[in-house]
Amino acid sequence: MNSVRLAASRLAGPAAVATVTLYSATPVDAHAKEAVDIHKVRESIVSLIEEDQEKRGDGTTLNGTFIRLAWHCSGTFAKQDGSGGSNGSRMRFNPEASWGANAGLGVARDALEPLKAKHPEISYADLYTLAGVVAVEENGGPTIPFRLGRLDFESGNSSPPDGRLPDADKGSKVKTVQHVRDVFYRMGLNDRDIVALMGAHAMGRCHTDRSGYWGPWTFAENTFSNEYFRLLVEERWSPKGTHNGKPWTGPDQFEDSTGKLMMLPSDMAMILDPEFKKYVELYAKDEDVFFKDFAKAFSKLLELGVPFASTKAWYQFW
Repeated sequence: MNSVRLAASRLAGPAAVATVTLYSATPVDAHAKEAVDIHKVRESIVSLIEEDQEKRGDGTTLNGTFIRLAWHCSGTFAKQDGSGGSNGSRMRFNPEASWGANAGLGVARDALEPLKAKHPEISYADLYTLAGVVAVEENGGPTIPFRLGRLDFESGNSSPPDGRLPDADKGSKVKTVQHVRDVFYRMGLNDRDIVALMGAHAMGRCHTDRSGYWGPWTFAENTFSNEYFRLLVEERWSPKGTHNGKPWTGPDQFEDSTGKLMMLPSDMAMILDPEFKKYVELYAKDEDVFFKDFAKAFSKLLELGVPFASTKAWYQFW
């Protein structure tokens, strides 16, 4: 893992104001007593990931899980009414904690509890999203514009309805492609944003005891790169039929020629749909363009529905 990088430019957030959520909930102001030292929180997140990796000893880490945590906290947003999003950290409570789409994320939330106790001044909502940012940046990825200001709610009473997070498969190419667009368009994102955000699958893996799917997307699951796109374009992907010498009984997924890598039906949609495919091919050829687009889209995703107190980033106050 790269050393902790604390350049001020990393903390600069975009100036756009996200739509204010239209629900009634009681916020808990986590910043009222003490300002957040984001440098120290970052260091704690990095140390947590490294210490956990050493304990595991199998090459897996919390990196991909932290990215997924940040993603799923934010991906419930609906542009039409401003509901959902990372503000409130409602995934700590039911119903969101029990949604099938969030299976396995209790591991990430539990891992961050000692950090919340160590840094009580940061809200859970900021901590969950920052963990995803750190996982990207500290493993070769781009600098993600990030700012603090999310609040915590006291319950999940204002959680949006289940079904807003993307499914891996809707039974056919046409339905899966449409489902992916429906989910992201609801948030106000476009096709380029969709493909860029799917590039986060360069890190982490699927677990049969969580999603039912198995395997990593790349051979370097702890490195953020454009490898996901290169593999989508260059590898030959076929339906998975066996696993460890036995018939595969899990949900439909695809595997490469070695049988060690996998793609979900929603991943395959990225090359089966012409509009998606042109961005896949672009990112496969140009990692710099991918990094730029991912940083912009991921930052936007994490801020959806967050009523920040000011339209200015912190560095603009002097």
